[in-house]
Amino acid sequence: MSLTNPSDGEIRRILQDSRTIAVVGLSGKEDRPSNQVASYLKRHGYRIIPVNPVEREILGEVAYPSLKDVPEKIDIVDVFRKSDSVPDIAKQAIDISAGVLWLQEGITHEESARVAREAGLTVLQDVCIKKLHAKLF
Repeated sequence: MSLTNPSDGEIRRILQDSRTIAVVGLSGKEDRPSNQVASYLKRHGYRIIPVNPVEREILGEVAYPSLKDVPEKIDIVDVFRKSDSVPDIAKQAIDISAGVLWLQEGITHEESARVAREAGLTVLQDVCIKKLHAKLF
């Protein structure tokens, strides 16, 4: 049985209450969806933390090789990686006590979603944070 995403009301609350978003797989290339989404979020007042092991800086922000290397509290972990990368990312999100694990469009991993939810994280799968933000605000 697949797990369902939170309601629009709950998503609105998450987006209102969250300020810091780690974008896992954020690309420095402006034509990539991860860069476009992160740029949008930054323009709308969110603190963006790039997580990419091959970049040093993206969108004027220091990039970190993994979630466990980020030295500050993360509200949302926004994932732009293939589904087979999700189990490790979900484990790191749990380990750092992130509030939300957000898997972008086309990304799902039911077992990792279940484990993250059981650990207390809110989980969204196969949905774009930029599109939902634009719809709800």
